[in-house]
Amino acid sequence: MTIRTEHFEGDGLAADTWVPHYLPHWSSRERSRASYDVSGSVLRLHIPVEQGLWCPERHTPALRTSTIASGLYAGPRGSTVGQQPFAEGLTVTEEQDPFRGWLLAGGRLTVRARADLSARSMVSVWLTGFEDEPERCGEVCVFEVFGDTVTADSAGVGAGVHAFRDPALREDFSVTTLPLDLREWHDFSVEMGPGGCSWSVDGRVLRTSEQCPTYPLQLFVGVFDFPDRDDGTLGDHVPSFEVDLIEHVGA
Repeated sequence: MTIRTEHFEGDGLAADTWVPHYLPHWSSRERSRASYDVSGSVLRLHIPVEQGLWCPERHTPALRTSTIASGLYAGPRGSTVGQQPFAEGLTVTEEQDPFRGWLLAGGRLTVRARADLSARSMVSVWLTGFEDEPERCGEVCVFEVFGDTVTADSAGVGAGVHAFRDPALREDFSVTTLPLDLREWHDFSVEMGPGGCSWSVDGRVLRTSEQCPTYPLQLFVGVFDFPDRDDGTLGDHVPSFEVDLIEHVGA
């Protein structure tokens, strides 16, 4: 058994583990840079009012994000090779050095987190293939929560598998409303193995799937804001996502 734990010690991200950018090859390092701080062994991702759009010329709807990743892979500028393309025919706008910070396969991943969202924001932790081979692109969503599902004592928690361009997988994703206060700490877990995946929240099984990617997966941890969803009532709310612990227990 192997155990790797991220406690977010010190006052910054571990440079050998994390890239503080969200898919910069489709945007740029500047526009994809996460707003965050690390203090008291807690990572806090947030989106201040003045933060600009992630990829304004290419991504619809308008999107702002503070996301960190444990891997990064894309081809040269002008190529179509890059992780998580969001539209057909995308080309790399800014070349990136490959980065393999934390890749994992199988085992149990647990994330202790809490969030403060508005109706136009969301948070997510997900795993995807490194995509150095295009078909190795499947996703295991550990959890995601959209702010418009959140009340004082409940939240819609999404989890499952996204196939994308992996022919061995199929879409298998669902959202379950749970009695929890998202502003409090909760443990979100996924168990991955040859027989599939099993998700839990605070130790209680959320859902299962009979499938799971078999190749190494990298981590994404992010908070997102969709400005076009604002109805004029949200003011200057700053969505935030705090993570106290990420732990992987492997075979």
